[in-house]
Amino acid sequence: MTSGTEATVAVLGTGTMGTPIARRLIEAEFSVRVWNRTHARAQPLAADGASVRNSPSEAADGAGVVLTMLSDGKAIEQAMLGPGGALEAMHPDAIWLQMSTIGPRWTDRFVTIAHGHNVELVDAPVSGSDGPARAGELIVLASGSDRTRERVQPILDALGKRTLWLGAAGAGSRLKLVINNWLVCLVEAAAETLALADGLELDQQLFVDAIAGGPLATPYALAKSQAMIEEDYAPGFPLRHALKDVGLTLSAASDADVDLPLTAALEPRWRRVADGGHADDDVGVVRAAASSRAGGDHGTAAA
Repeated sequence: MTSGTEATVAVLGTGTMGTPIARRLIEAEFSVRVWNRTHARAQPLAADGASVRNSPSEAADGAGVVLTMLSDGKAIEQAMLGPGGALEAMHPDAIWLQMSTIGPRWTDRFVTIAHGHNVELVDAPVSGSDGPARAGELIVLASGSDRTRERVQPILDALGKRTLWLGAAGAGSRLKLVINNWLVCLVEAAAETLALADGLELDQQLFVDAIAGGPLATPYALAKSQAMIEEDYAPGFPLRHALKDVGLTLSAASDADVDLPLTAALEPRWRRVADGGHADDDVGVVRAAASSRAGGDHGTAAA
């Protein structure tokens, strides 16, 4: 990117995804400002070269791009429009790069709000968790006007291994829900299949070994199944985030008059696991819900 404001990116939200995103941008020699509602979570980025700011407006003032990576639509609305919000400080040529998973309703609302402030919004959620974010291997699902594409592409190149440009702003958020619906259905299928193997008194590893390298396997399903077998639930994609996305998906499906019986059925089962103290564990912990019927060791977690 060019010098001055074009090379300055304000990252609002330094959680699981925002922190590695900010570090990737610093490594790519952008001037990076960061803000987080809990100031202490942003402070470690100062050692990497980021300028830690006290409010969204302070971070956004003079920045060419304001990148939001926050938990949900309400958090983004507060950061952009609340007291000390970023939009009040953004100049008319600045770009709002919205990368959180918030669904079509919030995205469409923010496109309208951005237009009212003479700011263009690029809707660019990502496929991938914190590991790919650290490695710069995210898949970026970008949507926005052609005139913003050239300006934000260097940022997206620093963050991902591939960017899909999908059309007008909003298409990225819609495709993200489609992808995440596939993901959660894969997780539930893996959990139930392993529970079945266990119930039939088979070594669960036999299932993974049988499908590995064949047409029934995907790298994600294999990795998630292996983690379930090993009961490794270190959070790559926390269950609470997965449940948020399931809610967004079911809401969008309802608006589109589409029935998703599999997704609708897994939601209450997963919520019981989350409410049982596993909300911050990896989504693979839903193996607990399947195990409760199979008499597995995790039955109490799904109670």
